[in-house]
Amino acid sequence: MSDRSIALINDLRGLAAEAPWVEFKANNSDPQMIGVRISALANSARLADKHMAYLLWGIEDGTHNVVGTNFQPTQQQEQGQPLEFWLAQRLQPSVALQFKTVDHPEGRVVILEIPAATVAPVEFSRTAYVRIGSATPRLSDYPERMRALWAKLQPFAWESGIAAEFVTADDVLTLLDYPSYFELTRQPLPDNRPGIFDKLSSDRLIAPDFGGRWNILNLGAVLFAKQLDRFERLGRKAVRIVAYGGSSRADVITQRRDGQLGYASGFLGLISYINGLLPRNEHIGQALREESPMYPEIAIREVIANALIHQDMTITGAGPMIEIFTDRIEITNPGMPLIEPKRFIDLPPRSRNEALAALMRRMRICEEQGSGVDKIIHAAEVFQLPAPDFRVDGDNMKVVLFAHRSFAEMTASERIRASYQHAVLRFLIGEKLTNSSLRERLGIADQNAAQVSRIIKEAVAEGLIKVSDPESPRAGYLPYWA
Repeated sequence: MSDRSIALINDLRGLAAEAPWVEFKANNSDPQMIGVRISALANSARLADKHMAYLLWGIEDGTHNVVGTNFQPTQQQEQGQPLEFWLAQRLQPSVALQFKTVDHPEGRVVILEIPAATVAPVEFSRTAYVRIGSATPRLSDYPERMRALWAKLQPFAWESGIAAEFVTADDVLTLLDYPSYFELTRQPLPDNRPGIFDKLSSDRLIAPDFGGRWNILNLGAVLFAKQLDRFERLGRKAVRIVAYGGSSRADVITQRRDGQLGYASGFLGLISYINGLLPRNEHIGQALREESPMYPEIAIREVIANALIHQDMTITGAGPMIEIFTDRIEITNPGMPLIEPKRFIDLPPRSRNEALAALMRRMRICEEQGSGVDKIIHAAEVFQLPAPDFRVDGDNMKVVLFAHRSFAEMTASERIRASYQHAVLRFLIGEKLTNSSLRERLGIADQNAAQVSRIIKEAVAEGLIKVSDPESPRAGYLPYWA
């Protein structure tokens, strides 16, 4: 930290003048002044597309010379409270401030690192401020800057946060599987370091830090880490795979693995590993025994890609989990879905991690358009599997894919869910659910049409499907929202 802090101080001193996101002081430690500056610098840093703003003591304003300071932030109190606590009570939204005391070769310097505003303008004592030149006016007095700040806040995302800071160029190439990035994005691998770093930074996988060093951003680490646990806050985001010897978590665990590769560089290996654990159906032909997968590979691929992309990355200590039972697969990712699960099939996908989703689409890891849920459900229909279950489980999203069961073995809720999903797929191609189409989907013989009629009646009663033409019930059925 000391080396980075000294490099930071020297780089900031090298600025021609105070920037909107940097301010120098000698010894002025008035708490009211500090609170106002925190608001102004945090808001101005976001306007300037900076991750961090800085307030430094011990540096002369005009000359940027190190003059030293006697400011002791950990010892100062205001109204009987420690300074940091007093400031925190008056700042909204909460700001993760960090005071650092640095023994610079030319004198003692105190740095206050202030994260740029993320979700809303930072206010001090219910007033937001901004830096204009050397002035610190109220943000509300400059509506054009207020509008610009809100525009900058909207696209701010977890992906642009820092996973590892102040790392050397060698460390970047050691920590990231950069050849995978070029292979997956179908770009030639540059024959020199500047070319490699230019491409990585243009896709916001890394960003320059101070003193010629680099920051590895969350997007770069989570997609291309050689080992996710080398990044302090991302180790628990590794994909966990657990296989059981039966249909219950009480059964013996036969396989357990925590993937450590980044999501992009490790995706194909992850899918291959999971497919190797899944049971297979055996068919005896005229001459040979033939095996076919129990689950459609396209469904496995799409549901896992969705779990990686749509998880809530801000939930610490939790990552995607894949549990394999003898009769089903459960894929869980942290975070509540942004769309009602029943509408996953037809509504455009919404992701908390737009940069992550966009890059994974470019790498053809997930659907270019849509969420791929229609492919998952269509594949289940082709394999005549029970309808996949998309549901909220506490603060998590869970998708369950079921192994083959006959119609007689399906539960009533599974039959109703299958009829709803079938109605959606039919609607998306301009057709309607009919008794005949649902019989085919469920593998029911024509003479058992009455069984299907009962399922349709129950789905209507549940409010999941409706008659397309009340005056002609035989015309077919639509999803409830159509």
